[in-house]
Formats: sequence, structure tokens, C-alpha cells
Amino acid sequence: MNDYAALFSGIVCAGIGGELFVRGAVGLAHWARISPGIIGAIVAAFATSSPELSVSVSSALAGTPQIALGDALGSNIVNVALILALALVISGIQCPRDSIKRDFPIAALLPLGTGLLLFDGELSRFDGVLMLGLFAMWLILATIEARKQRSATDKVLGEHRRGLVICSCAGGLALLVLAGNLIVASAKGIALSFGMDYFLIGVTVVAIGTSTPELATTVIAKLRGHDEVGLGTILGSNIFNGLFIVPVAAIINPITVVARHEVTLSLALGFAAVALIYPPHTGLIHRSRGVLLLLLYSIYLFTVLFVRS
Repeated sequence: MNDYAALFSGIVCAGIGGELFVRGAVGLAHWARISPGIIGAIVAAFATSSPELSVSVSSALAGTPQIALGDALGSNIVNVALILALALVISGIQCPRDSIKRDFPIAALLPLGTGLLLFDGELSRFDGVLMLGLFAMWLILATIEARKQRSATDKVLGEHRRGLVICSCAGGLALLVLAGNLIVASAKGIALSFGMDYFLIGVTVVAIGTSTPELATTVIAKLRGHDEVGLGTILGSNIFNGLFIVPVAAIINPITVVARHEVTLSLALGFAAVALIYPPHTGLIHRSRGVLLLLLYSIYLFTVLFVRS
């Protein structure tokens, strides 16, 4: 199997496996009588980040943690500037400020904090432990607050038949493990053949491939009239990517930054994209923001792929 076929197969496995795991994980949480608020704030966000986690662990163990960093940062950009932007272009999203007051500041400040830790050119194991500590604090606060909330996530995304819940979780995990190995091995080969660095291949092709669960989640939530589910899951997924998945890779194998301009640009766009989705007082995020986000993402792709120093 050549690298391109392996990459395509890995992306397909990541998409199918991630979607199965989302439905199985949300259904399992329902089965375990976990509150709807926690399912919406934590379980769904973690499940949609499962492909990134698979790639992160596989790439770190393979000695190329730059792929993990690129995948996580790129996925956060894709989540907002492509997936959410497309949903906005279809129709505006109604999202009161109160519904994202916990996660929005963290998702917005995350690129800035990551940039500070990468200022010395490396994300060390100590940095990874520090980030995991921050993640644990967020998780505790999110759990406490989410117990008091209602959420439509379970109804929108969950599988409630017990047999299918177990099969979805098991089958999804198996496909995710296979996807991680296929994507990392093929991405390394493609990067070498084109003279691209590992971060660049991670932040573009791999990031788009591993963001398919977020795409499915946002589309399903949009079609069923629950905009807050899609937006909440994307913000939570970005936090998982930045404060859990990246540090896991750094702890396994410290991440050395080779192309600073690519990382800096990705962090800057990640911050700008999240800032652009902050809802106005009315709570309605208009289509025009979706168009602007798509324009920014197009400029970003052109810059990282063709304007390289």
C-alpha cells in the first residue's frame, strides 16, 4: 500500500471510527446515568477528539511528535474556520453568551498560552505536565458546573440501544487505533517525499482528516435545530486538543519546533478564529462571520503551503 492510499484509508478509518466512538461514548454516558450537562460539556467533546488522540500517541511513539502538534493545532483551526464556518454560511447560529461563558475564554487564550510555552523552541515534558494540570482544573470546574445544566447532546448524538453502544465503542476504538498508525506512517512518507516538515503535513491534511467527527456532530446538530450542541462540542474539542492531546504527545516525546513561522501562524489564526465566533448581545452569530472565517482559512492554507521560508 503506497503512502497516499494508506493516508486515505487512515482518514476514512478516523472518520468512521470517530463517528462510531462519539455515538457509543455518548450512549455509554447515558447508560451510566451521567447528567446531560456533563455529556454535552465533556463526553461528546472528548469523543470527537479521539482521532487526534490516536494520531498523537502514534506519532509520539514513532518519534515524530511534530505531527501531533500540527494535527492538534490544525484541527482546532479546521473546527472553527472550516466546519463551524460552513454551518454559519448555511444559516446563522443562535448561541447565548451564557452558554459558552466557561469554555470560550479558555479556547481563545489557549493558542496564546501554547505560544508562550513554545517560545524556547520546545514543548518539554514539564510543559506537558503543566498543561495537563490546567486541563485537570478545567475538567473539575466543567464537571461541577455541568451537573447543574441540561443539554440536548444525548438526544442529538447518542446511541441508546445497549448492544449497539458497546459495538460502537469497541468498533470505533479499533478503527481509531488503525487510523492512527496508518495516518502517521503515510504522513511521514509523504512529508519526506515532498520535503515538507512533519508539522506542516499534520496541520493540513492530517488535521482535516481527523476533524471529521466534529463535522458530523456540527451538521447533525444543525439539522436537528440544536446549534448550541455543535458549538459547545467544538469549543470543548479544541480544549481537549490543546490541553490534553498536545501535552500527552509532549510527555511521551518532547516536541521540538523546527518551522517557527508555521507554528506561529497556526497559533495566531487559531486565536483569531475563536475570537470571531464570540456571539453579540443578541446571541445570533451571522452568516457574514462564516464567510470571513472561510476567507481566513483559505489565506492560511495558501500561506503555509505556498509561502514558505
